[in-house]
Amino acid sequence: MGTAMSKIAAEIGAQAPEFALRDLEGNEVRLSDYRGRTLLLTFWATWCGPCRLEMPAFEARYQELLDDGFTVLAINFDEPEEDVRVFRDELGLSFPLLLDPGGSVQRLYRIRGYPSGIFVDPLGVVRIVHVGLITEGQLTDYLAELGYSL
Repeated sequence: MGTAMSKIAAEIGAQAPEFALRDLEGNEVRLSDYRGRTLLLTFWATWCGPCRLEMPAFEARYQELLDDGFTVLAINFDEPEEDVRVFRDELGLSFPLLLDPGGSVQRLYRIRGYPSGIFVDPLGVVRIVHVGLITEGQLTDYLAELGYSL
């Protein structure tokens, strides 16, 4: 029980903690299902203005880089499934939106504010942690850092 708690959302250089959540179709999605892919875990809520602002850029990059091994997993904080569905449809999002009833995965990742983005490399290691809105420019820079030439 003597593990020290990190003050940041996730430890850069550490394995991203495993989780299993359901998507809007009721399928179980595990972090480990995506081993071998670069991931952006975005923690968000429907009432969060900056979350709404960054989602279209995430969708564009997801479409552009899906075949190159990039995936976005959008982890919603404990909101009704119907609200999440309306948000997805309104913004035309096609990447997985995951439901976190009770916020257990938010706690696991020690999320302190919305939006929060965590980039995980193909080996499951946390490479970048970003709290707050990710601009298109920052997204491009982070993806370049992770080996994508855009």
